Amino acid sequence: MPGPARDFLVAVHAELQASADLTGRDGVKERIASRLERIEAAYGRKMSRGTGLLATIGATAPFVGLAGTVWGIINSFIGISKAHTTNLAVVAPGIAEALLATAFGLAAAIPAVVIYNVFARSIAGYRAQLGDISAVVLRIVSRELDRPTSHPQGQVDSQRTTARSA
Repeated sequence: MPGPARDFLVAVHAELQASADLTGRDGVKERIASRLERIEAAYGRKMSRGTGLLATIGATAPFVGLAGTVWGIINSFIGISKAHTTNLAVVAPGIAEALLATAFGLAAAIPAVVIYNVFARSIAGYRAQLGDISAVVLRIVSRELDRPTSHPQGQVDSQRTTARSA
């Protein structure tokens, strides 16, 4: 069972082993909760990798397209001033550049924003599932620690006492 659930259980086991000689149950629960939160955060960061690039493309591409649009219009005005005419042959190349730049900006921005939103929703759902799994593991551990003989060290001691009495 690879993945976060396994990592949660391994973390619980490691903390129980490290805390076997301690008597306070609340401290163990807090340390286990801390370990589980760190695992959740690590998996969340891992899932979010690369989404910043999509967000940046979606946010900046329209402005890059707008800059190209301005550049194309400036070229049209330069052509008008040099030719001293507003003939379509003079204006058309600059306008074409402007429209092409706008199209490229939108062609980059729209898919980036859509894909980013899909990923963001999926990642939010994944993080919620991680939180649910972590909560279930923590509840089970808490319940087991609250039982009188649930602590691994307590089980061993009670078994030894029973064996000596017999």
